[in-house]
Amino acid sequence: MSRTLRRSSFLALPTAVMLALMPSSASAYPGPGRVTGDVVVHDPTVLRKSDGRYLLYSTHGYLESRTSTDRTAFSRNGNALSSPPSWWSRYSPENDPWAPDISYHGGRYLMYYAVSRFGSNTSAIGLATSSTGLPGSWSDQGIVHSSTSSSDYNAIDPDLFVDSDGKWWLAFGSWWSGIKMIRLDPGTGKQHASDTARRSLASRPTGTKALEGPTVVKRNGYYYLFASYDTCCSGTSSTYKIKAGRATSPTGPYYDRNGVAMTNNGGTVVMASQGSVIGPGGQDIMPDVDGDLLVYHYYDGNDAGTPKLGLNLLSWSGGWPTAY
Repeated sequence: MSRTLRRSSFLALPTAVMLALMPSSASAYPGPGRVTGDVVVHDPTVLRKSDGRYLLYSTHGYLESRTSTDRTAFSRNGNALSSPPSWWSRYSPENDPWAPDISYHGGRYLMYYAVSRFGSNTSAIGLATSSTGLPGSWSDQGIVHSSTSSSDYNAIDPDLFVDSDGKWWLAFGSWWSGIKMIRLDPGTGKQHASDTARRSLASRPTGTKALEGPTVVKRNGYYYLFASYDTCCSGTSSTYKIKAGRATSPTGPYYDRNGVAMTNNGGTVVMASQGSVIGPGGQDIMPDVDGDLLVYHYYDGNDAGTPKLGLNLLSWSGGWPTAY
């Protein structure tokens, strides 16, 4: 697709035309849709409130907050939490939280997030709740799950998935032995007392362990696992890319389009570097009025590798996600 054809132009086109304009090969990816304002973000998560406002939260700053009324212009307006909970310092002396995941269930907003240090798996996933979802309104509920230096996994990058049967699941993980999933209690938002199993969803058994940031959604009878592969956080040297697989159960097994298991380094590329858009990842999937939105950050090659907000719509034509 033409790099100058942006999301606002796409929304006025018939579906058949949009599909025809999608990338024709696995090596071609669309540029991000147009966004303006304060869009220097890392690990974004977005939710649309019933009044039409978009809430965006991201890594750093007690979970940075931005809002938008049109999904294009974003304004920075504080943090989810006004001060760091006391337990954060056990995992991050800098009190620097990462990778939030915002959702709305049971009449309240929930935000799962990670506290850790770069390169460490002495980590914890926390939960905060709010009645409005707005910055400063969140109340921390403490630790949901944690890992230590002796663990073979890393408890960061949480993603809540609520299935149609009412079961709650939390996917998480970074490097080490890959992506995990635990079952949660819908009443508390924390690990289920009678189901404490930790399932493995994706891993890279040989070579690099660079795999993190899961997102799970259910579409057209399949469960899809998205994850960020390879390395982030290195500006224009970042090699992040977004891959996906699908399964018939939320706990897997997940396979890519070629039938390779995601527990064996499988994954079909959904988005990778192209031009000045370098290392897209840290993704979230948000259903909106015009379809599913792929939310991510990338490193801007035209701005010294500054991390920027990326937004693209997704098509599920043929049973696999394609960004456009």
